[in-house]
Amino acid sequence: MADSKEYMTLPEENGSINISEEVIAAIAVGAVREVEGVSGMMTSMGNSVTDLVNNRKNAQKGAKGVKIDMTGTALALDLYLTVQYGHAIPEVAENAQKAVSSAVEAMTGCPVGTVNIHVGGVTLA
Repeated sequence: MADSKEYMTLPEENGSINISEEVIAAIAVGAVREVEGVSGMMTSMGNSVTDLVNNRKNAQKGAKGVKIDMTGTALALDLYLTVQYGHAIPEVAENAQKAVSSAVEAMTGCPVGTVNIHVGGVTLA
């Protein structure tokens, strides 16, 4: 069975540009991994069985730790990450928000409305 993919569509003069949700997630992960103090990505912290099943599907597609909402006029991204011990969590989260927002907007041309950072752990290494 084929997976249904979500696309962000940008209308252009000669046609349209379709950017896959997976591409946006890859850009976000690449940007957040460059932020000092981020030690890794995690699967989202779902509260229900449905959330856990959906997150397992996202992990299989390579979007581990990223949830994207493309329903409004601007993208809303949720990133689930771990922070290295010794770094100020609010500072790391703010730097991650800025990095993800600027990278996604620069590479896709899609406006980013919100970047929500969820810190689910601290690593000692």
